[in-house]
Amino acid sequence: MEIRPYNDSDRAGLLALWTEVFPAGSAHNDPATSLDKKLRTDPDLLLVSVKEGRVVGSVMGGYDGHRGWIYSLAVKPSLRRQGIASALMESIEEKLRERGCLKVNLQVLASNTEVIKLYEELGFSVEERVSMGKKLYE
Repeated sequence: MEIRPYNDSDRAGLLALWTEVFPAGSAHNDPATSLDKKLRTDPDLLLVSVKEGRVVGSVMGGYDGHRGWIYSLAVKPSLRRQGIASALMESIEEKLRERGCLKVNLQVLASNTEVIKLYEELGFSVEERVSMGKKLYE
């Protein structure tokens, strides 16, 4: 397995992974829209895990100079519990550290207990915060 920055030849595989892993929902979570927007902002913080030439995992990072964010950590369901998510997280955390990032945050739906458990295994903990959002589109 190889973890590396995304390149254009990964597009179909990454979109297929995100469509499989992430539930359909709001327009801002559309896989193609998310990918296109990320490629315009810090494309080097989009990593893929490739096994036998196929995209099997991904993670996106963001950094605003104050704190980092982790987005779209995904692993093909049939390949979970093999260390791919851990390796992706380690890789994106290193990239954020290189930028001077001291703390990373992420958001998970409260009902997604399986993913919460994964993040706890990776060293994350629930913080007493209120997450707020505002859609800038109709």
